[in-house]
Amino acid sequence: MNMSQLEVFVKVAETMNITEAAKMLYISQPAVSKALKNLENTLNVRLFIRDKQNGLVLTAVGGELLQLGKQMIALDNKMMQVACMENDLLRGTLKVGSFPAATINLLTDVIYTFHQKYPEVTIELVEGTPFQIKEWVENRTVEIGLVTSPFGALESRVLIYDHMTAILPDTHPLHTASTVSLREHQGDLIFCKGGTEASLMQLLEQHDIHIRESLTVQTADSLIHMVEKNLGIGVISNFTLDSTRHNLLVKDIEPAIQRQHGIVAHSFEQLSPAAREFVRTLTEMNPFND
Repeated sequence: MNMSQLEVFVKVAETMNITEAAKMLYISQPAVSKALKNLENTLNVRLFIRDKQNGLVLTAVGGELLQLGKQMIALDNKMMQVACMENDLLRGTLKVGSFPAATINLLTDVIYTFHQKYPEVTIELVEGTPFQIKEWVENRTVEIGLVTSPFGALESRVLIYDHMTAILPDTHPLHTASTVSLREHQGDLIFCKGGTEASLMQLLEQHDIHIRESLTVQTADSLIHMVEKNLGIGVISNFTLDSTRHNLLVKDIEPAIQRQHGIVAHSFEQLSPAAREFVRTLTEMNPFND
């Protein structure tokens, strides 16, 4: 078994598509198929089965080996980075997960600065919801992730203390109100589904507010569009709102709901050198530092 075969296996398992994996690896489809076959022969196991309806499907042992394979690739990358650091040169690949608002508000300048200092490090930025990113960190698809609280069992470092706000058009009956009561407008609320809505609902229930008929959308832009069309009152984090363009009124909500955004990892102490430097750069450049 060699690392190139392992990297092919992991990429195919992540995409579940040989053609797509070949494009991402910049090799031919036959080369991908050959690497998988050689790895299966070396391990004497079957990694995938072909299903007529679902295409490629990981076998049970393939699923177990996928997690080990990701750890081996990460360890190989970390070893190379440690060796390079000895010669004052940092190189390798760093996989970072982020949600769109964090990318816009936090990462653009950080990635530019990091690339200027460490041009040999390739950053693979993968965007998703905070819930997806936590899963990616847990299964080692990415090494570090920027997510919203609650952070779960992962190690975390808070970057931003945030709060939820209400948004509405200037034609709304509440346009002169200083605050918006969620209790009084339970059926008129629109939430952005970012993978943390379950925890948000739990916080509301602690205040005896039970949202049952609220409208849920996938992105902040969709939420803003819905509010502009007078379909309801938008409830969104102030941090996410700062990453969008809008002409809506922003109101405090009652009860007040606080959130945090931060970095998560399996272990900050065991991060690769590139990840440690990236976290340090992000922490130092955080524009939300007091």
